[in-house]
Amino acid sequence: MSDSSAVSRSSAHASLGGVTPILRVASLDVSVAYYVERLGFECVWRSDPVASVRRDGTALMLCENDQGHAGTWLWIAASDVDALYAELEARGAKLRHAPANYPWGSRECQVTDPDGHVLRFGSDLRVGEPLGDWLDGEGRRWVPAASGGWRAAD
Repeated sequence: MSDSSAVSRSSAHASLGGVTPILRVASLDVSVAYYVERLGFECVWRSDPVASVRRDGTALMLCENDQGHAGTWLWIAASDVDALYAELEARGAKLRHAPANYPWGSRECQVTDPDGHVLRFGSDLRVGEPLGDWLDGEGRRWVPAASGGWRAAD
């Protein structure tokens, strides 16, 4: 019997829950403090060298000098990215890019943490506002090209 026939005969479907990214951090103390004080998360539990932080429906695990890689990018849904950006600015978060509309159907801002991870917060497009520029992983700015796609900003 082939694997495909075994799968097709099965009526059970294993559902998946959420995802909890694990971010490698240099200092658990520094990172937990940043996520709590600057990004508004709460520390749910900590057992060094690992901690779990949560804000609303988003949970992240922080792991000191183990698991994962520096510079990870995360996309996190937000109800209102403009309000969130203003809140994070007031909290003193490391802002990377202000909210902008993008052709893939979301309005996003970018924030970094002490280890260079980039958190892209996104919500619905702001109607009537043009597409914004894009800041890539190397810090290069891209703008929408007239013919579609992107071109490097001058």
